[in-house]
Amino acid sequence: MQKLHSNQRMSQIVIHNETIYLSGQVGNPEEDISAQTLTCLEKVKALLEEVGSDKSKMLSATVWLKDMADFAAMNAVWDEWFSDVAPPARACGESALASPDLLVEVTVIAAV
Repeated sequence: MQKLHSNQRMSQIVIHNETIYLSGQVGNPEEDISAQTLTCLEKVKALLEEVGSDKSKMLSATVWLKDMADFAAMNAVWDEWFSDVAPPARACGESALASPDLLVEVTVIAAV
């Protein structure tokens, strides 16, 4: 098992048995839902690339929205980001996030 970018609470990346687990990625609090979603996905992309993977190898994703009213706007960005590859299995729900200004958080499991 390998853990990268670790601190006392979490690791950004955990690799075990050819599977990559990413911690939740969030956008910038001053951004709207579309920009925060894109920021989350770009952070996912960077972390996956760091360990030799990419979005085409994503197995599953969990998307947490502060407000389900943002579902359509988040999906518009999501659909565009995955327009060149088949998307992963996905769940989406509404949840209070770590900061009131955060609108979306994405967690990912991917293959190496």
